Parts: sequence; structure tokens; C-alpha cells
Amino acid sequence: MHAYLLSLIIFTPLLAALVALFIPARAGRYFRLVTLAASLIQLAILIIIFLQYQRGSGAIQLIEKQNWISLDLGSWGILKAEYFLGVDGLSLPLVALAVLVMLIATVSSWSIEKNVKGYFILFLILNCAIIGSFVALDFLLFYLFFEFMLLPMFFLIGIWGGPRREYASIKFFLYTLLGSILILIVMIGLYLSVNDPASSGQFVHSFNLVTMSDPTNFISFSVLDPNNPWSIGPLHARMWAFLLLFIGFGIKLPMVPLHTWLPDAHVEAPTPISVILAALLLKIGGYGLMRIAYPIFPEAAINFSWLVGLVGVVSIIYGALNAIASKDLKRLIAYSSVSHMGFVLLGLASLTTEGVAGSVYQMVSHGIISAMLFLLAGVLYDRTHDRLITNYSGLATKMKSYFAFVLIGFFASLGLPGFSGFIAEIMVFLGAFKSALLHESLAITATLGLVLGAGYYLWAIQRMFFGPFYFKGDATKILYDLTSREYLMLISLALITLGFGIYPQPLLDFINPFARHFAETVIATGQRLILTP
Repeated sequence: MHAYLLSLIIFTPLLAALVALFIPARAGRYFRLVTLAASLIQLAILIIIFLQYQRGSGAIQLIEKQNWISLDLGSWGILKAEYFLGVDGLSLPLVALAVLVMLIATVSSWSIEKNVKGYFILFLILNCAIIGSFVALDFLLFYLFFEFMLLPMFFLIGIWGGPRREYASIKFFLYTLLGSILILIVMIGLYLSVNDPASSGQFVHSFNLVTMSDPTNFISFSVLDPNNPWSIGPLHARMWAFLLLFIGFGIKLPMVPLHTWLPDAHVEAPTPISVILAALLLKIGGYGLMRIAYPIFPEAAINFSWLVGLVGVVSIIYGALNAIASKDLKRLIAYSSVSHMGFVLLGLASLTTEGVAGSVYQMVSHGIISAMLFLLAGVLYDRTHDRLITNYSGLATKMKSYFAFVLIGFFASLGLPGFSGFIAEIMVFLGAFKSALLHESLAITATLGLVLGAGYYLWAIQRMFFGPFYFKGDATKILYDLTSREYLMLISLALITLGFGIYPQPLLDFINPFARHFAETVIATGQRLILTP
């Protein structure tokens, strides 16, 4: 069984979805229990995975590899795709984050009353696709999981969302589809260019991401061969391929100016889906850059480090300014996510061990904190069906426990020392200032994001929680404090962000070996390809 742990953690929710298909639609309670059972089983499998994983190693571990597709295409060679799974210091923390967030989102979904059967089946399918994306090491397999997330999320927003749910879901679908098409173009180019090193005589075109990361496995004079001088306009084909991947995954991240789908999707999505969207789906954009774009096109990553860093800084500042201007609480949190994911790009662009480790830590930290923030926004909306900040005042007198968790969530998100966000951001800044690829002005400018972050969070606290009590809304709505279910979810997330803020080493033990190997390999391989005539 230990040889198939990754398959078990991926397909457990899919098996639960099949079970749910045979439960009568009127038995709503059982759909919740089946989904909760699937999440708890995933948590148990995750614990076994951690026990099996060897910390301190930057290598891919717990590998599962089977032939999946093999087609003889005659003169075109052989198409080969593998069922190839594995985890390392990048993917394992994100898998753990996914399991935790999906468990929290399951508990949060207890309040869903509309078409319960359809909701939880789509929820389980989404769970399978997210975790599959984080462990797939075959490009075609990754792409299928990546695409598989699109439909469940589209329907979860479009059916169970707010008043403008159709607009938000279609916008999300179109943006994500555009990114997928750009990634598909590069995947086809890589398929035509990469030869399996184990092949003898005949070309075997492989989708293996490890194979693609070795420049010696590219077919001579193929479209993406590093030694092929063929260019499209002013840039080499490999440079264009990197930019297409950067845009494709950047839409998911999201980076400015490709971010506009996110605030609408967040505002209209039900609370559990907002939690998943912010905590997990955005991370797949950063993960794709680190797993695919940078290792396969390292020379392009070095050449465009200034662009990645610049986009990161623009996202930090622009997202923060929009958060200040936001009147809707959910929209404020959504724009804060755009700002905080800019730190992922800045750390990645530095290509230093500190910067890359900070980027991964930021993805995990932001996943925990953003889940907490959207749960807090959902708590208030469930009671009043109103998210406008200006419609509230003096809430601290009516909802004392809720106010305490809001303070924890806001202070954690703005990077106050003692919370995980501080550790992530300080590592990103250390990497950015140390990097030989980035100008110091980018790191200095990015620090404005911290000041602006304090501004929009403190201003929201001042307007909503201080002063005399006031609620401009339906007088029949009752503002009551947290329930036991809400306590359970919020306490869990608060303790995690505090724990990783006070004692980050357990998480860094997984991330640091990956970050060191990643930065050294990309720099060494990229510089060698740049210097090759």
C-alpha cells in the first residue's frame, strides 16, 4: 500500500464522489458525511506520507510510475505518456495545504442547502484535480488535472454563487481557458522536441517533466532545442515558450494585469469555494512556474528575471491600492491576495535559495491566512447578507470572539512578526536584495506593499469594529458571535499560522533542500545555455 500513497490521496475523493452518486438526493446529511470521511482519510494518508518522506533531501520521492499511453506514429516516432507521480519539498507542503484546506472547506460547506448532492460531488471532483496537479510529473497528466479543475469550479461558482454568479463564472472560465491554451501550445512544442533518453534508435517523444528539464534530451534542431538558432521575431523560440508559460500560469496566480477575473469570482463564490480558490487554485500558478517553466527553460528564466520581478512588484502595489479602494470586504481580501501573490513572483525572480524558499513559504502561508480571511468574511455574510464595509460600525461590541479572530487574520496577512506571513516576506526580501539578477529598486519598491497592507487592514478594522454599534441593513438580521463549528475552523487556522510564524523550521526542513537545488540548477543550467554558441 505504501507504494501507492499518492494515488490513494488523489483518488479517495473521486471514489467518494462515485459513492455519492448512488445516494438519494433527499439524503443531504449523508453527502456531508461522505465528503468529510474522504477528507479525513486523505489526512490519514498524508500523515503516512510525511512519515515515509526523507527530510533533508531535494530529490523527488514516493515515485509512482507506470506506462500510460504509447502510440506508434510512424515517421513521427512514438508518443509516450506516463502515469508519473512524486513529491519533493515544493509539492509536499502544497499537498498538505490542499488536504487541510479541503477539510476546512468541507466543514464550511455544512451550511450549503441548495442541490446538496450536486455540490458535494463537484466538490470531491475538484479535490481530486487539485491534489493531482501538485503531484503529477508527466506534463500531459498534469495538464489533464489542471484542466479538470475548470469545470467543477465553473459550476460551483455559477450555480451556488451570488447575484452575479453567471458573469463571474464565465469570466473565470474564459481567463483560465486562455491560460490553458497557452500552456497547451508549449506542451505540444515540447512533445515535438524532447526524446526519451531510454529510447534506442527511434524517437520516443516524452511528456516526462524530469526528462524535459535536461537540455541534453532535446532532439537536435527541433523547435525548442537550445542549440537551434531558429527564432520568431527578435526572440528565440524557447524565450517565447517561457513567456507563454509565464502568462498561462500567471493568469492562475494571478498577476497584474491578468487578475481581473479573481475579485469577481471571489465576491460571487460561496464561502467554501472562495476559500479553495484563494488558498489552493492560485498556488497552482506559482507551482506551475516552479515545476515547469523555470526548470525547462532556465536560460529564459534568467533573461526575463527582471520582467518576473517587475510584474511581481506591480502586482504587490496595484493589488494593495485596489484593496484600499474596495468597499466590499470580500473584494478587499481578494485584492490583498493579488498583492501577496506578487511576493511569490519577486522571490522566484531572485533565483536565490532564500527567495525561492520564501516564495514556497509564502504560498503555504497565504493559503492558510487567506482561508481564514474568507471564512471570516463568510461568517459576517451568513448573518447579514451584506459585505459592504461602510454598512458596519462597532462590531467589536457585538461579536467579541469574531473580532479577535479578525485581528489575528488581518495582522497575519499584513506580515506582523509572530505570524507565518512575516517569515515568508522577510525571506523573499532577503533573496531579492541578495540577487544578482534583480535591481535593488525592485525590492525597495516592494516594501511599500507592507505599508499599504497595514493601511487597508487597519482602516477596515477602524470602520467596521470601532465606534458606536451601527448596521445599515435589514433590521431583522441578528448579529451573533461565532458558533462551535466556526470556532473549530478558525482556531485551527489561527494556530497553524501562529505556529509557523513562531517556529518555521519544521516547514523549512522540507522547503530548503528543494529551494537550494532549484536555484543552483536553474542558474547553472541557464548560464551554460546562455554561453553556448
